[in-house]
Amino acid sequence: MSESQASLGRFADPALLVLASLAGGAQHGYGITRDVLAMSGVYLGPGTLYGAIARLEQRGWIHSLPAEGRRHPYEITAAGRDYLRSETSGLQKFAETLRRRAAL
Repeated sequence: MSESQASLGRFADPALLVLASLAGGAQHGYGITRDVLAMSGVYLGPGTLYGAIARLEQRGWIHSLPAEGRRHPYEITAAGRDYLRSETSGLQKFAETLRRRAAL
């Protein structure tokens, strides 16, 4: 695990959910919240959501786009896609292990 990954600490899950949402296209905060809820069943409250967004922006994994009225959309960066790919690979290995063990 890289230093930037480890520094996410207990916020890794919300950050990963935000990245997964933005991998589907640019969205504003409310859109991210709805998308994360639909794909995972996890509700990200405003503090959790915008805290994750701030950390992801600091790492260069997402960036903000010009405001659309009162809405402020975000977009995943190439570095964010790379991180998401690496995490997805690890999650797939974990899921495969769970499937094997659950079959025992």
